Parts: sequence; C-alpha cells; structure tokens
Amino acid sequence: MHSHPEAADTLIVGAQLYDGTGAPPVERDVAVRDGRIAAIGNLSNWLAEDVVEANGRALAPGFIDVHTHDDTHVIRSPQMLPKITQGVTTVIVGNCGISASPVALKGDPPDPMNLLGERDAFRYPTFAAYIEAVNAARPAVNVGALIGHTALRNNQMDRLDRAATAREIEGMVAQLEEALANGALGLSSGLAYGSAFSAPTEEVMALAEPLAAAGALYTTHMRTEFDAILDAMDEAYRVGRHARVPVIISHLKCAGPSNWGRSAEVLDSLEGARRLQPVGCDCYPYNRSSSTLDLKQVTGDIDITITWSEPHPEMAGKLVKDIAAEWGVTQQEAGKRLQPAGAVYHNMSEDDVRRILSHPATMVGSDGLPNDPLPHPRLWGAFPRVLGHYARDTGLIALEEAVRKMTSLSARRFGLVQRGEVHVGYHADLVLFDPARVRDAATFEKPQQAADGIDAVWVNGVLSYRDGQPTGERAGHFVARGAASKGDAGGGF
Repeated sequence: MHSHPEAADTLIVGAQLYDGTGAPPVERDVAVRDGRIAAIGNLSNWLAEDVVEANGRALAPGFIDVHTHDDTHVIRSPQMLPKITQGVTTVIVGNCGISASPVALKGDPPDPMNLLGERDAFRYPTFAAYIEAVNAARPAVNVGALIGHTALRNNQMDRLDRAATAREIEGMVAQLEEALANGALGLSSGLAYGSAFSAPTEEVMALAEPLAAAGALYTTHMRTEFDAILDAMDEAYRVGRHARVPVIISHLKCAGPSNWGRSAEVLDSLEGARRLQPVGCDCYPYNRSSSTLDLKQVTGDIDITITWSEPHPEMAGKLVKDIAAEWGVTQQEAGKRLQPAGAVYHNMSEDDVRRILSHPATMVGSDGLPNDPLPHPRLWGAFPRVLGHYARDTGLIALEEAVRKMTSLSARRFGLVQRGEVHVGYHADLVLFDPARVRDAATFEKPQQAADGIDAVWVNGVLSYRDGQPTGERAGHFVARGAASKGDAGGGF
C-alpha cells in the first residue's frame, strides 16, 4: 500500500512554529487548503502549488490589532498597507466610543469622531450597511467592529454636553441591538472626550445591558488616564459587573508626569478586579500618545507635537511651545488658534510602558490614526516594535509571549472564532517573519515606513504580502462575533 501524497494550496516547510498559545516554538511544516490550516507536522509527503521554504524563520498566527481607528480606512484604502506590512491580518474598529456606524450626522462630525474622516466619510446609517460596504471593498485584512457610545449619542442627542434622557438611551439601545444582531463585537466608550464626558456612569450601564445576551463585551477609553485613573478603572469595572460582561481597558497608561511610576498600583487594581470579573487591557508599545488636540492637556508640563491643524496646516510637526513662542502668545492661546488639530503627547514614562506591556493580561493594539497626515509611528510600527525592540532587543518578554499577546489572547477575548492560533481547521491567517531581522522602521519624524523582517502574510489562506510588497490579492472580510470556544469559559480572560 502506497499512501497517496496529500495536496495543499500552500505548504510552508521548516518553520519555527509559534502557535499563538504562548508555547515555545517547535519545528513544523504547515499545509493550507481552502483558506484553512489543513495539517501541521512533518509534511514531506504533501504536494502543493506554492511551497514556501521557511528555513527556520518564525511562523505565527496573523496578528490581531485589537485597537484601531481603521473604520473608514478599510473601505477607502482597502489595501491596508499600514497593517498588512506588520503581519496584521485582522483589525478591530470602533474603539474609544467612535465608530463609522451606525451614524447619521446632522453637521460635521464632533471631536473626536473627526479622526475617522470628514462628514462625507460617515455614510452607514445602520451597522448592516457598514458590513455590506466592508465586504464590497474586500479589504486586505479581516474586520471586526465595536459600536461607539459617542456615535450613538450623536445619533440620538441634539447636544453632547449633557446626560442622555431615558428616551435617548432607548434610541441608543435599539441601534446597539441592531448592530449586535448583525455580529458587532461589543460597545466601546470614550468617556475622556468632551463628547461623552457628560454621560454619567448610569447612562453607560444602561447601554451595556444588551451586551451579555449577545456574548459581547465592553471596551473603554476611560474617563481619565491621569491622576484619578484608579477611580476611572473602578467605573469601568462597575459597568462590567452591572451588565455581566467582560471589560477591556483601552490603551492602558499612566498619563502625565504626576502619574509616572504608578503602573504598579494600576496593575494591582487590574489584578484585584480580575479575581472577581473578566477584565483585560491593551496597550501600544510607545511612551507618547496621539489624538485630537485637547486644550485640557496644554498645561506646559509636557511637550506636545502638532500633527495637523485645519487653520494652520503649516504648523504640523512643530511643538506647541515653539508655535506659542513664534506667535508671542501663551501655549493655551496657541492651542485655541490651532484647533481643530491633531497632536502627539509626550506623556508617559518608559518604565510604566514596559510594566504594562509585559503584564500577562495585556494585548497589543496600535491605536494608529490612518487619516493623520503625520501619524504616530504606532500606525505602521506597533507589532514589529514589540517583536523586535521589546522581545528581542531588550528581552522584556519572550517571543512566544509577544506572539500570544497579539494572537490567541485577542481572538479568545473578542470572540473571533477559529483565529489567533495555528491549529488544524482554523482560518489560515498566518505571518512568516525573521526573528533576527524584524523591527519597526516607522519613526516620529518619518512615520509612514513599512517594518523590516515581515516576509509573508496570508489572510484566509491567500498570500497577500511577500518580501516587502503587497501581492495585489485581498482576501479579508467582515468578521462577526462568535461564541467563545468550548473549554474557554471567560473568553480567554
């Protein structure tokens, strides 16, 4: 009896396989057929149309960017170069309370919804319409989506500087339920922003109530990341307990010099909460943040770089303090004149970033801003920076742990079924990279640069990026929330 050779579409031979679970690497071959992982092992008897010699390079599940603002970008720039070049195969959009759908604008988008584009970018009155647009655009990466609290407020309220009424909350809940029925991953809030700061905790709690029945979760850009951060964390836990849903704290950080060094107590709070309820967090691997220009943060105690300004585009790339000096006005006055504007805030300590990134509960999310003309380098560099700078060069975490934070941890938490691990039967989202060469090339001065050492990326089994070039094939699509897999109660928390 001769065993007939099995046939695959793609055979990756001689890889150091990082399966995504945090297990140490093992040498394996991987076969891909019909968009799925067909076999893992010594596959010398297999035949394939495309054989890729890994030569001992690392093969991992495609990275999952859990914190993006790619809502409109996946449709307008479906090649998704900032992400596919990092080995990212799935993005989660709709973070920080701002989502492209469901949205019906009455005028220009309020801050910070303007991060997703101008008025004409918001053309999805229902979540179902957004899904249809994503699938029609056929982006290079898969797209999972959260529904933004601020977006819902903007749909139902005449002004955002007050609490919603019971009737307005009812309207928001109805829109959220439509989205959940269509596979949205959960609700996000951005309580630090003026557009949601006036929402009391009770408003968010009421809005979170439909999440549990849908198996969805609550993510939050907390009310503050500055001195009252522990109170803000307590508020996030309270919403999760009330609605009986998991909580994700977005881009966990200790912002502002008076807060530096407090990451140990912040993580103690997280660990205490995790004993009682499912709570996790994400972070990006940099000690500067970026968003729209917020006058409350123009205090003179940190440097702030302007990345864009509608009235003064010529000031992009300059520090607020230098612009103020040039104009002969206070920094606060300069900030007023620059608005609406975008900014990078030099507001974290490296020790805190390292402590939060290395915590086992922390996922990696870029928080990149694709519409920013001078984006924070995290847009193009977050994932390779963890693999290269933090895992290899500084030895902060093992490479297999870095991969886990970008793959299985994220997939399990968000209910992305059969993704995030190299496992037979799972979707073939894969990245082949060189652990010795992988590094982020994006800098604050030149942020739009592809990473080094990401050698091949497959999305749903389709080779989408190879040797520094997109292949032109795009195989991503909208991904609905699925139930956490059996034996995974708590969804990976």
